[in-house]
Amino acid sequence: MTAVPRPLMILVAGPYRSGTGDDPAKLDAHVRAMNRTALALFRAGHLPLTGEALALPLVEAAGSTGPGDPVFQEIFHPVAERLLARCDAVLRIGGPSDGADRMVATARELGLDVCTGLDDIPAAR
Repeated sequence: MTAVPRPLMILVAGPYRSGTGDDPAKLDAHVRAMNRTALALFRAGHLPLTGEALALPLVEAAGSTGPGDPVFQEIFHPVAERLLARCDAVLRIGGPSDGADRMVATARELGLDVCTGLDDIPAAR
């Protein structure tokens, strides 16, 4: 990615449920990792987003009883996929994750830049 003259809207995509056994503490750790990355992007002048920040409150409001239930499935990944249509790039972080890989594939279909590290994204001017 070349130098950017304006802030980019960047989706941070990483593991959420993968490797957690749906343990709440492990799920929270994954969200914290994405949020730390989002903070670094913000400090570099960009507008970072996570699908979790938007989807999890909706999942709760819709009455989900837990990760993976039908309500969760209806909302969780579709929120991030809709968000991608408005983003400039995706930053893939963390380990194995079918969901994060799905976001990367969707981003590529949309012609968005896909980055794999903070060093791949120059600061906004």
